[in-house]
Amino acid sequence: MSALPAHMVLATLRHRIAAIEGGHGPPLAVLPFGVPELDRRLTKGGLALGCLHEVAGGGNGAVDGAAAACFAAGIAARLPGQVLWCVTQADLFAPGLEQAGLPATRVIHVEAGDDTAVLACMEEGLRHGGLACVVADVARLSMTASRRLHLAAKGSGTTGIALRRWRRQAEASDFGQPTAAMTRWRVSALPSAPLPVQGVGRARWMVELLRARAGESFDIELEACDGTGHLGLPADVAGGPAATAGRLAFG
Repeated sequence: MSALPAHMVLATLRHRIAAIEGGHGPPLAVLPFGVPELDRRLTKGGLALGCLHEVAGGGNGAVDGAAAACFAAGIAARLPGQVLWCVTQADLFAPGLEQAGLPATRVIHVEAGDDTAVLACMEEGLRHGGLACVVADVARLSMTASRRLHLAAKGSGTTGIALRRWRRQAEASDFGQPTAAMTRWRVSALPSAPLPVQGVGRARWMVELLRARAGESFDIELEACDGTGHLGLPADVAGGPAATAGRLAFG
C-alpha cells in the first residue's frame, strides 16, 4: 500500500483536529466592538462568541493589567446575563469594572487558591450554559487546559476570557506559547488626549490582536471602554473632529 502524499496527510490531520475542537459545528455568532476600523479587521466583523479568548496587559505593571481587565469587562458587559469572574487573589476592583460597563450586580466573584483551581472553576462555569461570560485570571495556560476550556465554551455557547496576569516575570514567557484560544489580545495604557480645560481625558489604549484563527494580527489605538462597555476611536486617529469620531465609534 503506497503512502499518502504529504499534503493529503496534512489535510487529514487538520480535519481531525478541527473535528476534535468542534470546528465543524454551526458558525459562531460574533459581538462587534462598534468601531468599524476595528470590526472590519476581524473575521466576520466582530469577536467570536461561544469560544475561548486570551487577553493580557502590555507590560508587567498594574496599569496595563488594569487596562486588560477593563477590556475584558467591556466585552462581558455587552453580553446579556451574569458574568462569572474567577481570581486567585481578592484584588478585583469593582468600581473599575463598573466604569467599563460591568456593574457589581452582574458579577459572580469566585476566589480560588491557585491557577489549577481557577481553571477548574472556569471550565465548570463554561459548561453551565447559563452565564453570559466567564473570565478567569490565570498566569499559565497550557494547550491542554485551553483546549478543555475552548471545548466547554463551544459546547454551551458561553464566551470565555482567560485574563493573563503574572506576578513574576518568569511566568510571562508562557504567554507566547500556542493555545486553543480563538484570539489573543494585548492591551497597553497610553496617555489620554489633553483637554482644552483642566481635567483628565478619556483613557486610551493600544489594543493589539496578536493572534487570530483565520485572521491577521494588527494593532490600533482606541479610547477605553465607556460606561456601556464600548470602545471609541480617538478623533485624531479617525482624522476628524470628535463628533465624527463619536459617530464612527457608536453609530
